[in-house]
Amino acid sequence: MIIAVSGKGGVGKSTISSLIIKQLVESKKFPVLAVDADPNSNLGYYLGIDCPAGIAVSDLREDEFKKNPAGISKVDWLNIKMQECIFETAKDFDLLVMGRPEGPGCYCAVNNLLRDFLKKISRQYPFVVIDNEAGMEHLSRRTNNEIDVLFIVVEPTNISFLAAENIKKTAQQLPIKIKKKYIVVNKYQNEKVKNIEGLDMIGYIRYNKNVSDNFDPVRDTVSRCDISNRVDADNSEIKNDIQKILLKSGIL
Repeated sequence: MIIAVSGKGGVGKSTISSLIIKQLVESKKFPVLAVDADPNSNLGYYLGIDCPAGIAVSDLREDEFKKNPAGISKVDWLNIKMQECIFETAKDFDLLVMGRPEGPGCYCAVNNLLRDFLKKISRQYPFVVIDNEAGMEHLSRRTNNEIDVLFIVVEPTNISFLAAENIKKTAQQLPIKIKKKYIVVNKYQNEKVKNIEGLDMIGYIRYNKNVSDNFDPVRDTVSRCDISNRVDADNSEIKNDIQKILLKSGIL
């Protein structure tokens, strides 16, 4: 099952993605492949792991085709390099960091192979959770899989719901099939929220001052230890909110 999480910047995509992963692992729905497709690449932080530098897919360039050893085709070599980008953990999930899409070098061949690679590698994981950037367009460049569930995360503000409506419209234009699309209201404090036609309101994540999606790598120089220290994942209310959403959406 492939689960994608999207929404405008700052609404809590990475926080919710990490909480979904933790709940899947606790429910013994593992192994999980966590895909960090946000250019800020903070998902590893929220999952409590340190990723070594240089393992992001964006570090691969067209130049990798020229470095294949004798006896290994260029396509097979790039597939090997992509496999090396998967950071394996001992916590029943692995992490694949996409990195920034911009920069020097051509990504055409890399993106083409990445689509095939993600399709193949996702078969090895019963659950794949993709923490997306604010837009959805990159999904069609990086995957040709069907998305089973898309969670569009919003805050209880008008501008956040407007962004969600734009994401819904973009998703409808993608060449990939999205089976289910839901709204998740994050940082909820009993506000009255609007409905978006064509999107089911699947649930609410209650506001908690200890949960923040605004990670600053300079300010937040804490030791990498456990996810519970990052997002208050053991908070019973938040845990119940996530569990209800996953149950209602048919994931658990």
